[in-house]
Amino acid sequence: MSTPLIYLAAALAEIAGCFAFWAWWRSGSSALWLAPGVTSLGLFAWLLALVESDYAGRAYAAHGGVYIVTSVLWLWLVEHRLPDRWDVTGAAICLVGASVILFGPRG
Repeated sequence: MSTPLIYLAAALAEIAGCFAFWAWWRSGSSALWLAPGVTSLGLFAWLLALVESDYAGRAYAAHGGVYIVTSVLWLWLVEHRLPDRWDVTGAAICLVGASVILFGPRG
């Protein structure tokens, strides 16, 4: 699997896992939400460990930008709240930063 796809899959797994805890804790949903939440967070950690990188911190930092963009898409597609211009602008800035971390020349 390519690095961008791994980052996207990891972001979706992380958001879904956190959303399961959110649904249980903040929305009063059943504690049964915790089981898929824990599973999803485990999947997130496994996926992020697949990223080809010399250093874990660099892989995690680059993931942060993808995570933020994916979170804004989650806001729109799952929670049915249209992101405002500040959501979109902030996510774009973060994605540029993640690209610099991921693709910047090393020497």
